[in-house]
Amino acid sequence: MANSTLDEPSLAETPIAKRVEAFLAALASHASPATVAAYRHDLAALCRFTERRDVTDPAALDTALLRAFLGAERSRGLAPRSLARRRAALSRFADYLVKQGVLVDNPVGLLRTPKQPSHLPRPVDVDALARFLDTPHDGSPLGMRDQAILELFYSSGLRLAELAALDLGDLQNSRVRVIGKGGKPRQVPVGRRAQQALAEWLGCRSVLAPITEQALFVGQRGQRLGHRAIQKRLAQLSLARGLPEHLHPHRLRHSFASHLLESSQDLRAVQELLGHANLSTTQIYTRLDWQHLATSYDAAHPRAKRGLSDRKNSPRSKP
Repeated sequence: MANSTLDEPSLAETPIAKRVEAFLAALASHASPATVAAYRHDLAALCRFTERRDVTDPAALDTALLRAFLGAERSRGLAPRSLARRRAALSRFADYLVKQGVLVDNPVGLLRTPKQPSHLPRPVDVDALARFLDTPHDGSPLGMRDQAILELFYSSGLRLAELAALDLGDLQNSRVRVIGKGGKPRQVPVGRRAQQALAEWLGCRSVLAPITEQALFVGQRGQRLGHRAIQKRLAQLSLARGLPEHLHPHRLRHSFASHLLESSQDLRAVQELLGHANLSTTQIYTRLDWQHLATSYDAAHPRAKRGLSDRKNSPRSKP
């Protein structure tokens, strides 16, 4: 059985758990480490559930049992988004068991999870974000590294996993090569301010990183900076620089997309830059932009300003 880390819960030595480990090993050959870690977390919950019920045979994973598992997860307060991810992991695992001849068909097809609420991304105000990025740092190597991270997130709209995985060789003048979801590579432009911040960081990176380390961003020990460390630094910087709201990598990505779309109105270009496989994923930003336009309309248009009481007093409103 593969060794586990703090991010990868260990699985008990049961026939179901062994099948899960085999499935994860097969998945790792074509899926990203983040996807494998997420599926491991979800299927570890399934293993704990089946252990409590003394179910050890993978062939016993039928619709009724899996429905009971999702119901138990919902009862303990799991959010709709997390339940949907649990169901997706179950379905992929069940497909694997069908291919292995353990199950006749996939029992997850009949399962439903609660509808997820539609959350529009909330970008940081463009002026507030500019002030935040322009706040001087202390000039230390870590300060230069953090500034380069911030500028690159906002300049290129990278996902957290994409930025954390960058190597020195991925930088190519005014472009950066990233590996997106599903292992799909793409190249995105790097803005002038981000180029400047990266040059300053690369000028002092050797203070922290050994010669053999290829990671673009490293921590104090000279090793690749992890996801949680990056998230923590962004949260700390938002407080230190007086940004009056929580900042995380995905909000910078949302801000990049929303601000770019407001300026260019080019949905296809934004789709390419974000690495979205489907245009429908990018269209959420058009809804966001529409909300902004509707608010501006209500505030500025003379006909929109008139309230119901005005209309009632209008001569046309009388019989």
